[in-house]
Amino acid sequence: MKHKKEWIILAALCVFLCTWLLSACGAKEESGADTDPGPVLTGAAVLHEHEFGGICIDISIDGFNALGFEFGDSVDIAFSNGYEMTDIPYYNGYYTLVGEPLLVGYPGSEHIKAAINSGDDLWDVAGLEEGVTADITLNEKGKYLNVQEARDLEYEDDRAAYDSDEEFANFRSVSLGKMKENTFYRSASPCDNIHNRRDYVDALMEEAGVHYVVDLADDAEKLSQDVSEPDFDCPYYMNLYENGLVIPLALNMNFSSEEFKEKTLKGILAMAENEGPYLVHCTEGKDRTGFFCMLVEALAGASYQEIVDDYMITYDNYYGISESSDPEKYDILVQNLLDPMIESIVGDDSVDITTADLSSYAEDYLRACGMQEEQMEAFREKVFR
Repeated sequence: MKHKKEWIILAALCVFLCTWLLSACGAKEESGADTDPGPVLTGAAVLHEHEFGGICIDISIDGFNALGFEFGDSVDIAFSNGYEMTDIPYYNGYYTLVGEPLLVGYPGSEHIKAAINSGDDLWDVAGLEEGVTADITLNEKGKYLNVQEARDLEYEDDRAAYDSDEEFANFRSVSLGKMKENTFYRSASPCDNIHNRRDYVDALMEEAGVHYVVDLADDAEKLSQDVSEPDFDCPYYMNLYENGLVIPLALNMNFSSEEFKEKTLKGILAMAENEGPYLVHCTEGKDRTGFFCMLVEALAGASYQEIVDDYMITYDNYYGISESSDPEKYDILVQNLLDPMIESIVGDDSVDITTADLSSYAEDYLRACGMQEEQMEAFREKVFR
C-alpha cells in the first residue's frame, strides 16, 4: 500500500512537471524568444533625394535584398530623430496611390528610397537632417506581393528589342484637340543616358526640327553634368543647350504641391516666349511628361479618351501593354496613374472626368497657378491652331 501511494505521488509529480514544461515552452514561443524576427537594417545613413521629394537610404538595392527583404514585403522604418513609418510596402516602383508612403528599390538607382508617392517631401515631413539614421525591420512577409506582381513592369534598354527608333525613344508628336501638327513632341531624355536613349532622341529631335526643350527632370547643375560627360555625343541637343534653348525645371511628382504648379507654369510660359517646335521630356517621358502633356492636351480641348490613348502609348512602347493585349493592366494603369493627374486639375470629386469639358478645368488650373490672360493667348498662338 505504501509503494502504491508513492507511485501515485510520483505520477502526479511527473504530470505536473510535463504540464509546466509545456506551458513554459508555449510562453517562450508566444513571447517570440525563439522566433526569427526577420531581416533587419540598422543605423543606415539617410540623404535628401530632391528629384522625387524623398530620402535615399545608404544601402544598395542588392545589398538590402541580400539581408532577406523582398519586393512586396511590409516594413517598418524608424529614424533616429524619433519619426516612424509603420506597415509600408516595399516595391520596385512607385506603386502606391498618390499621397501614400512606400520604400522603393527602383531599377537603376544607387540606393533604396523612402518617399510619399507624388506627395509632400518626406525629408520635410519627417523632420530629417544631416546625421539622422534609419532602422528598417520586417513587418509582414509578402503582405503587398499581389500589388507588386500586378505593377512590376520592366523594359529593355537595348535598341534591338524595339521595332523603331521612335518606339525605343518613346518619341512622338502630340496634336490632340486644337494642337498644331508637328509642333509639340514628347520623349525620353535627350541628355540623361541612364536608359541608353539619348543618342536616338537627339537624332529624332533633329529630324523633327525641335527648336526648344522643356526638361522636366533635371536642374541646371544635373544638366551641366550630363552634357559634360566624356561620352556625351548629341550635337543637335548640345547646340540648343549652348544657345539657351533648354529650360531645366527639375519637377518632382507631387503634382498637388505649389512648387510643382509653379514649375509647370514656368515651362508653359517658356514655350509661349520661344519658337517651336517644342520637346517636353523627363527621364523616361512617362510620368512628369505625362502630366505636362495631359494639361496641354486638356487645354487644347482633347477628350478624356484621347488623353488616355496618348498617355498609354508610352506603356505600349515600353512594356507592350495596350487595351487589347492586357486590358486588366491597362485599366489599372489608367486608374492609378493618369486619372489622379486629371482629377488634380479638375479639383472636384463630384465631376465625372470621363465626360467633363476638361479644357475649362485646365484653364482654371493655369489661372490658379498665376497665368495671365495675355500669357494664355500667347501660348495658344504658339501651340494651337
